[in-house]
Amino acid sequence: MYGNGAPETNRTSDLPLRRGLLYPLSYRGAGWNDSGLCKARYVLQQERCDRFLTHGPGPRRRGRITRVIPWLRNDSPFPPIDSALSEPNGLLAAGGELSANRLLAAYRRGIFPWYAEGQPVLWWSPDPRMVLFVNEFRITRSLGKVLRSERFEIRVDTAFRAVIEACARAPRSGQVGTWITPAVIDAYTALHEGGNAHSVETWRGGHLVGGLYGVSIGRMFFGESMFAQETDASKVALAHLVDRMRRADCPLIDCQQQTAHLATLGARPISRVGFAERLARLVNCAGPEAVWVVTPPSSVLV
Repeated sequence: MYGNGAPETNRTSDLPLRRGLLYPLSYRGAGWNDSGLCKARYVLQQERCDRFLTHGPGPRRRGRITRVIPWLRNDSPFPPIDSALSEPNGLLAAGGELSANRLLAAYRRGIFPWYAEGQPVLWWSPDPRMVLFVNEFRITRSLGKVLRSERFEIRVDTAFRAVIEACARAPRSGQVGTWITPAVIDAYTALHEGGNAHSVETWRGGHLVGGLYGVSIGRMFFGESMFAQETDASKVALAHLVDRMRRADCPLIDCQQQTAHLATLGARPISRVGFAERLARLVNCAGPEAVWVVTPPSSVLV
């Protein structure tokens, strides 16, 4: 969730996403093995010809190292998150549908989708996991000044689809294309219509100029992406999200991937085990509706 600068977004800090390419990874198709388990095969391109493979007593020779992850049907259970690959960090499974119910089942287990156009749905659970404890959020002097000025109008859930579409269009350094495909937009909009995805929006002069969206389950918020068309517009949205979560006794925001920008705001990595333990408690708590009630912009500083 959430990168650096304007626009600000997630999952792009160190990994350029190009059309059909996610990480140094290529899709090799899927097939059924003797036990009837369908698996997707991926080849880590950076390992190609960089390691030796031993084949029996013969001489070692260079070759490819193939990692195997489960290929999921629409009704397949997700594998345990501790079975995710270490490289690419957190790649857990592929395949299956991107429905609202499937997304909820994934987030409850600490799993999220991330894939490029033309790829199957890829499911991830990285270790460590970047999170923001709301009590550790840092409001810098400059951000505090912006919040006190009430330069932006804050709205909640008034333009969810517009926010996610703006995140998809936002240009990013070193990236062509976006993981926020039409299928992703439709799936998260369905989540929003069901009350499990929300947007915090910054408006100025009647125009949407920044915001963020994510998934809410119980007392947990899973940040997905944010954008800013004016300086600090997305930071203001994040500050308001944090304030709402804190007031409603929702202690944790999942940021998914590590970024230097998030670290400056107080986010930090924790182990996947530690994240899963907190997640299991928080998603099974009743979620307070007060989180999504509009409050004055300057109330964040109270």
